[in-house]
Amino acid sequence: MTSDATQLTPAPDAASPVRDQRAALVTGASTGIGEASVRALAAEGWRVYAVARRAERLERLAAETGAVALPADIAEDDDVARLVRAVEDAGGIDTLVNIAGGARGTEWIADAKTDDWEWMLRVNVIGTMKVTRAFLPMLRAHGHGTVLNLTSVAGLVSYEGGGGYNAAKFAEHGMTRALRLEEAEHNVRVIEVMPGLVKTEEFSLRRLDGDAAAAEKVYEGVEEPLTAEDVADVIRYAVTVPHHVNLDDIVIRPVAQAAAHKLLRRS
Repeated sequence: MTSDATQLTPAPDAASPVRDQRAALVTGASTGIGEASVRALAAEGWRVYAVARRAERLERLAAETGAVALPADIAEDDDVARLVRAVEDAGGIDTLVNIAGGARGTEWIADAKTDDWEWMLRVNVIGTMKVTRAFLPMLRAHGHGTVLNLTSVAGLVSYEGGGGYNAAKFAEHGMTRALRLEEAEHNVRVIEVMPGLVKTEEFSLRRLDGDAAAAEKVYEGVEEPLTAEDVADVIRYAVTVPHHVNLDDIVIRPVAQAAAHKLLRRS
């Protein structure tokens, strides 16, 4: 949770039936916004299944939060099937939080690296689709299911050097909107959270092939970029409001980023 702001705490949903402990599966849980979201939901008393490829980081997170660590690659069919079985055996979920994703490379399209584009589409789009498809029957059966997809403002506005990430996030944005239309009749609400500039442990470092100096320059001179905890607090709020309330599209940026083309940097 953010430490310098009042948390948004929704009122109980009096119209909803009494249910057991809320339960969510969070992908991308080993770092950044995914890890912060696990912590935020666990602190609210949710049962949380934390999913990522790095088992050691998940185990540490589970020990600290009480979450259930489920190491998996969300783009692999066998791993996804194993996730569904494990969650079913433990009592199921009512909420799916798709955070796994990321960016690789800043090359212009003329110099695009096929491996980077394939990785971004595989993780951001195909992985999200596979997990969502696998858990939709469970969410429908619950009667008050929720899917939250973390995308990006890169799925709204393109920029030079971002073609591959733009392509992946535009695709995920379109998929999320289609899902909302398809699942309304099943009472599954679909939420999209689109952050702007967020300073996290690995995002820019991974995108810039481990160049720590270049990664730090992304945030140079920006007063108070968003943190993972800022975004996680919004995610926590969005999935905790009464179920009939659907926060369709949430754009969250730091004040210094007034628009995609306007980022204030102070010396």
